[in-house]
Amino acid sequence: MPLPDDAKELASGANFATLTTLLPDGHPATQVMWVDTDGDHLIVNTEIHRRKYRNIQADPRVTVCIWEAGNPYTYAEVRGTVVDEVGGQRARDHIDECSQRYVGRPYDPDKITSERVMLFIAPRD
Repeated sequence: MPLPDDAKELASGANFATLTTLLPDGHPATQVMWVDTDGDHLIVNTEIHRRKYRNIQADPRVTVCIWEAGNPYTYAEVRGTVVDEVGGQRARDHIDECSQRYVGRPYDPDKITSERVMLFIAPRD
């Protein structure tokens, strides 16, 4: 299933998103995140020590809801699956790119406590 145009548009701007994952007991857990897109996937960037990353390792099904910064009633929801992840320097560079878009400066390296990882989310069929 292709990524909907409204999700691509919202993910290309400085609009926040929620990422919902499943905890080991099956309950949903939701965090506010920066979001990006490569045109085919939504992309979130996190660290490998975080609970959301461990949740995705156990169950890659997620839901992302992105809302327009100036009008939260304009939003897109994507239910999908994490289909790929990229770490290393590419993920570190990506968080700097996202930080530039959201706050106008590189990401604070003092906030990084483990390896960064980009998670690629494909919409569910």
